[in-house]
Amino acid sequence: MGIGGNFWDLLKPYARTEGFDFLRNKRVAIDLSYWIVQHETAIKAHTRNPHLRLTFFRTINLFSKFGAFPVFVADGTPSPLKSQARIIRFLQASGIDLANLPVADGTSVERNRKFLNCVQECVELLELFGMPVLRASGEAEGLCAQLNREGRVDACITSDSDAFLFGAKCIIKRLKPNSQEPFECYQMSDVEDGLGLKRNHLIAIALLVGNDHDLKGVQGIGIETALSFVKSFAEDEVLDRLRELGSGNTLPTTYVGDSFRNSDENTTRTRVSHCSLCGHPGSKRSHLKDSCERCSSSTIKGCTQKPIGFTCDCSSCDTDKKEKEQAKNEAWKTRVCKKIAAEPNFPNNAIIRMYLSENHSSFTDAEPFISWKKPNTETLVDYVAYKLNWEPSFIRQKLFPLLSTVFLRSIAKNQETDSLFGQYEFDFIQRTKMRFGHTFYVVIWKKSAKTVDDRIHKTRSEEGDGVEKDLDEPDDVFDEPDVTNVRVDNGCLMTDENMDLVIAAYPEKVDQFMQEKESKESKSRKKSRAKSASNTPENSSSPTSRSLQLNITQFFRSSKGESTENSKDNGSPSGNLSKSARRRLLLE
Repeated sequence: MGIGGNFWDLLKPYARTEGFDFLRNKRVAIDLSYWIVQHETAIKAHTRNPHLRLTFFRTINLFSKFGAFPVFVADGTPSPLKSQARIIRFLQASGIDLANLPVADGTSVERNRKFLNCVQECVELLELFGMPVLRASGEAEGLCAQLNREGRVDACITSDSDAFLFGAKCIIKRLKPNSQEPFECYQMSDVEDGLGLKRNHLIAIALLVGNDHDLKGVQGIGIETALSFVKSFAEDEVLDRLRELGSGNTLPTTYVGDSFRNSDENTTRTRVSHCSLCGHPGSKRSHLKDSCERCSSSTIKGCTQKPIGFTCDCSSCDTDKKEKEQAKNEAWKTRVCKKIAAEPNFPNNAIIRMYLSENHSSFTDAEPFISWKKPNTETLVDYVAYKLNWEPSFIRQKLFPLLSTVFLRSIAKNQETDSLFGQYEFDFIQRTKMRFGHTFYVVIWKKSAKTVDDRIHKTRSEEGDGVEKDLDEPDDVFDEPDVTNVRVDNGCLMTDENMDLVIAAYPEKVDQFMQEKESKESKSRKKSRAKSASNTPENSSSPTSRSLQLNITQFFRSSKGESTENSKDNGSPSGNLSKSARRRLLLE
């Protein structure tokens, strides 16, 4: 999708992998059609309404786990060029010869009804989530790029490289949720620094190699050729040069430096002769008469045989080399220019105007339309239960991370709010948890006093032992693997919450947790010191130390200081013996 010729492979060396908090508290525009097509391609044969299912889970993750503020953008009426390209793509995939088919100019064709129905269902679901959904006047990636260019969002989530042509600054092409660096990002600034390409250069490449609105481009020009050709021009002149070449008025000319000159222009220059023996300037006869200055030395007179692969580095040869490279470059550019001139109706100015358009929305100011509302929970549960045939209690469990994030943000802003989900209250922080290199607080939510029912989905274990456990996602290999889980324990819920958000919402709870943690660590240190003290030599006779191996001074105790009376009282004759004798007696 987007620019043809494997354009993403050209940008791959400049991709960035961003960390877990890259989108934390940032706005991100999402091409809704891209999500739907991606979901349909992945699991359409294995689950009911995959576009709704994965939009449901991904929206929860993007909002709660990654802390982003999503702005969804839906396609508007496709342009006639896009409609025609879509028809051609379909006919090519069907193996139909396009040579004798009439060209339908100015006709806009809507996408098939099934796809439009999927889009509408996703829009309804997202509006129940409270997420802003914008409708583009044309291409969704165009409005995503406009929002990013104007600073209304910080990034775009799309795999359509056309977004760069529309003016996007940052594109997130791929999400890998179960990773320490889940976002694969492309910054326009990196493309400019690495490839030397700016927005107009990219538009020129799209015109040459093909795009979503003109599939064929210029015959015989690939991505590498187009890249080298457009870099010969400055950004403000590259599109004008293509128009000149497309008109055919500049041929047969070749672009050299900053101006065009006729390829028939021929400059004559006398070539300097070289010795066939040593390869240096001058003839062999002259070198026999007068020895070559480059070959002669104090011990050897006359020229020496030049080695294999020898190249002369004199000024004349250097000039010849540069002229050959220039002629080769001019001949290559001349061939490209001729291919461009031979292409009918090139370039298509309608495509250029579309890419350079500053407004891709049906409204004058997008800011009032970008607002996030509280989810309509009960209606949302009913909608998902009807469309996906899920248990309402299971839906409420999976919604809990999103609702807890909304709740904590409201508390942090000192906004009046009721208990979470109408039945749960923040109780305490149980512990910290490390997941994919990122630390969370494990928060316990308790039932409020006025709650009498339990809406969170639970099931009996298969053994029938009466132990309750929380129900995870349906056992399906195609389920979304990165869904934030909610654990159920004795009527309380445990969720993984962002640490900064919890600190902003409940600083006193965090202080209490830190004090308790410090107290536990202090007790643990004291216990450790006491245990190490009990293992000292003077306490080695204790029961806990009997199993330890004694050192030699403990095993062979000295008799110094022992009285003779004590020896007699013990009935031991070793009191008057030497140390070596006592050792032998002990060993016997």
